[in-house]
Amino acid sequence: MSNPDLDRLQPYPFQRLAALREGVQPPADRDMISLAMGEPRHPAPGFVAEALIEHTHGLARYPATRGDTALREAICSWLSSRFQVPAGWLDPERHALPVNGTREALFAFAQAMVDRGRPGARVLMPNPFYQIYEGAALLAGAEPRYLDATPGGQPDFDAVPAAAWRDCQLLYICTPGNPTGAVLDNAQLQRLIRLADEHDFIIAADECYSEIYPDEANPPPGLLQACAAMGRSGFERCVVFHSLSKRSNLPGLRSGFVAGDAELLAGFLLYRTYHGCAMPPATQAASIAAWSDEAHVRENRALYRQKFDAVLDILGKPLGLERPQAGFYLWPEVPERDTDFTLGLWREEHVAVLPGSFLARDGGTGNPGARRVRMALVAEPEACVVAAQRIRRYLQ
Repeated sequence: MSNPDLDRLQPYPFQRLAALREGVQPPADRDMISLAMGEPRHPAPGFVAEALIEHTHGLARYPATRGDTALREAICSWLSSRFQVPAGWLDPERHALPVNGTREALFAFAQAMVDRGRPGARVLMPNPFYQIYEGAALLAGAEPRYLDATPGGQPDFDAVPAAAWRDCQLLYICTPGNPTGAVLDNAQLQRLIRLADEHDFIIAADECYSEIYPDEANPPPGLLQACAAMGRSGFERCVVFHSLSKRSNLPGLRSGFVAGDAELLAGFLLYRTYHGCAMPPATQAASIAAWSDEAHVRENRALYRQKFDAVLDILGKPLGLERPQAGFYLWPEVPERDTDFTLGLWREEHVAVLPGSFLARDGGTGNPGARRVRMALVAEPEACVVAAQRIRRYLQ
C-alpha cells in the first residue's frame, strides 16, 4: 500500500523529453548541444569551494535544522541590502531558515502549510510552471488550480474568480518567471498581498532567478520588498525562496533559504525538524561565503548578457524574440507543434530544447505552452551561438 496521491503525479518534463526522442538518431557529425535543462554551467566561484573544503571538520557534529546563526545573519543581511528591507526588520532568529536547495523546500512547504481538514483546499500556481508546485499540492492533499499566463508572461490574476481565491490556501508565484522571464512589479505583488489578507491564504514566492537580469540599475523587485514598501514589518502571509544554484552557479551545493513570516517559518521549522533536512556545516560555511559576495554575481550577469546579445542577434527576427525581463530562458513561439519542433531540431541539428506543453497543463482553455519551447542559455557562449545558428538553419 502507498499514498494514492502518488498515482496523480505526472512524469517529469525530462522523462517525457527522453520518451519523445526514444529511437530517434541525431546526426553523428554534430556534437550535442542542450538548451533543455536549466542547469547553470558557468564556473563555480573558487572561493566558495575553498570555504567548503576548509570547513570539513564540521562533519564531526550534527548540524542544527535552523542552521548556524552566522548563516542566517548572512542571509538576512543579503535580503535587506538586495530588497530594500529596513535594517532590523529581518531577525535572523525568526525570519530565515536555510534549506538544501529550494526544490525540496518549495515541495515541503506545502506539506507543512496546507490544512487537509479544510474542505476544498486549493493551491494556485502559474501556468506554465515549475512542476514541483503541482506535485507539492497533490501530495499535500490539495487540488492545483492553474493560472494561465497573459501575453506578458505572468499569471492572469484578473481571470481568477472570487470562489477560487476563497478556496485558496497557498499561492505559488515565480518572479522572475520560469520559463517566461516575466517579472511581477511592486504594485502587482502588493495587490496579491491584499488578496491574501482578504481571503486568508499564504504566498510562496519562488525568486530563484532574481539575480539574473539585464540592467544593473533595475534589479527585479521581490515579495519582501513589496511588504517593506507597505510598512508590513511582520511580512504576514509572505515567504520567499532563494537559491545559490542560479545566482552563484552552485547547483551541486544544494543551498538556499526560505524567509518571511516568522509564524509560518516556526511551523515550517517544526516540520523540517521531523523531516531530517539539516544543512551540513561545510555547506553552511560555503553558503556564507557566497551570500556575502556580489562581485561573482555581477560577472555571472555579464556573461548571460553576452549570450543573450549573441543569440538574439541570430534568432530575434526569425522567432520574433525580445530579451526577457530576467532569468536565462527564451520562450519563443515556434512554427509547428512544440513536440514536432523539438523532435525535428534534435533529429536534424542535434540540439535539445524542451517542449512548452511539458511545462504547462490544460486548465480548461488549452495548454498555454503548446507551440512554444523553452531554451536555456546555460551553456558556454560559443555553444549557445552554435545552437542558435543550427536553430536558424532548421527554421529555414
